[in-house]
Amino acid sequence: MISYARQPQEEQTEASLPPAEEHIAPAPRVSVQAFCETVETAAAVQSAGEDRRLGKAHLKIQMGGMAAAVEAYRSAPTPNVIVLESDGRNDLLGGLDHLATVCDAGTRVVVIGRINDVMLYRELVRRGVSDYVLAPVGAIDVVRSICNLFSAPEAKAVGRIIAVVGAKGGVGASTISHNVAWAIARDLAMDAVVADLDLAFGTAGLDYNQDPPQGIADAVFSPDRVDTAFIDRLLSKCTDHLSLLAAPATLDRVYDFGVDAFDAVFDTLRSTMPCIVLDVPHQWSGWTKRALIGADDILIVAAPDLANLRNTKNLFDLLKAARPNDRPPLYCLNQVGVPKRPEIAAAEFAKAIESQPVVSIPFEPQIFGSAANNGQMIAEISANHKSIEMFLQIAQRLTGRSETKKQKSSLLSPLIEKLRGK
Repeated sequence: MISYARQPQEEQTEASLPPAEEHIAPAPRVSVQAFCETVETAAAVQSAGEDRRLGKAHLKIQMGGMAAAVEAYRSAPTPNVIVLESDGRNDLLGGLDHLATVCDAGTRVVVIGRINDVMLYRELVRRGVSDYVLAPVGAIDVVRSICNLFSAPEAKAVGRIIAVVGAKGGVGASTISHNVAWAIARDLAMDAVVADLDLAFGTAGLDYNQDPPQGIADAVFSPDRVDTAFIDRLLSKCTDHLSLLAAPATLDRVYDFGVDAFDAVFDTLRSTMPCIVLDVPHQWSGWTKRALIGADDILIVAAPDLANLRNTKNLFDLLKAARPNDRPPLYCLNQVGVPKRPEIAAAEFAKAIESQPVVSIPFEPQIFGSAANNGQMIAEISANHKSIEMFLQIAQRLTGRSETKKQKSSLLSPLIEKLRGK
């Protein structure tokens, strides 16, 4: 829940403005949820949300303060930033302790309070609070606090890069990556972008039924132009939370790239998007190896045969050696149960890899073929299909949005819900 903390601010006024020489860098595309206790603070936060520097942020405001925040995140993932208003010192510290038990790692917390006390400030820092702002606050105070969380030199990049690659050609890695990205955006409510790195034959544009005039090739072949504004113009909007950086899928030029050809694109995406899903083509070159090693998390998609087993083992060994301080890659089995095809059992696969697959997705050509031909996701074709839950499991494992957010059910759950309603 911590990134860094700042000293309590001096006296503020509702109409306070930043000095002319102060530069407040715009916030990236992040989710912000505020829990206010007074209508004045809520109005200030609402006004801040209309500021150009928070134009990319998704801002949601609720009343109820700390208690409402703790209750809200018992069964829901936390956003990138939580803004909390609190009056009392004891309630504030105790509430933060409760919030820490339901808060995702990496979430930044900004507290708006009325006590100007260095001892309180130290306690807030110790508990991982990123910023403490003295009330009453104006809109620019809220803008400054949120934006500075991501512009300070010591602040971590907000984006998480997830690389999906097939152990062999034709195993459905692109289909898996596109549906997992859909689950990240729809079910986990995270802003995400799919970057189709197969410039010659990529299928992301087809799968999402998008045909943008520009895409990732424009960025790769013009590295000097790559910045936030340029990348934003190249993105194609698929849903409210999902965007696409499409491949041209044309053969009018060859796509021989240097090792660091995609670095500028990835760095820019990481600074503006909470989640970046890389659809990595099945090839072995300097830039694909760099993309996999540099990703935060990796998913290998394999079919249950000997060649896939060998390739998955080789990828696992190389990536674990190259990333000793990261968790090992994840893998899933796809196209399991093809009629009359001899297959290697999941248990044998796991024994050789020394790791269990995240899921084993059955071979169902009817629904997957229909989705591909219609330019739709599996969830759009059949809302209750069993593979949708598997895509969500993969999304949760890759993003760190754990299953602990789910409410524990018991025989008393219906009674408890009725009592809460009363």
